[in-house]
Amino acid sequence: MKKFVSGFTLIELMIVVAIVGVLAALAFPLYQEYVLKSQVGRVVGELSPYKSSFEARLSQSGSVTNADLGYVPSSLVLEGVGTDVATAQSDGSGHVEVTMGGNAHPNLAGVIVRLARSSTGTWRCVIDPAAASGWKNEFSPAACTVI
Repeated sequence: MKKFVSGFTLIELMIVVAIVGVLAALAFPLYQEYVLKSQVGRVVGELSPYKSSFEARLSQSGSVTNADLGYVPSSLVLEGVGTDVATAQSDGSGHVEVTMGGNAHPNLAGVIVRLARSSTGTWRCVIDPAAASGWKNEFSPAACTVI
């Protein structure tokens, strides 16, 4: 009687390992870019609620502090509670701005994310990546302008 041995041969296992390696080599860079893009989007999203507080405070007085905004520091930015993130101008313009760092990906360290208000009351998102070593324009959310 013949005995049947079931299992995979060494060649078959090596082929499977090679296929998994190729898939991982393709997927990892895409995953890394997704992480960076999501971190920038998170910072923009965390700043957006402060626009209404900024507007309310601007109508009452000319200065806007972190306490006025109810600012809670993100783990992805350098500014803490002691550093004011908002600036108001006498003409009604101003901005809420943070610099990425902290727990953000090292390629994003130094990226400035700014929500700028014009004197007419319109807001726009501006990203300044000049200090970031590994910035790619693909990291920017669609609603933001990269300068």
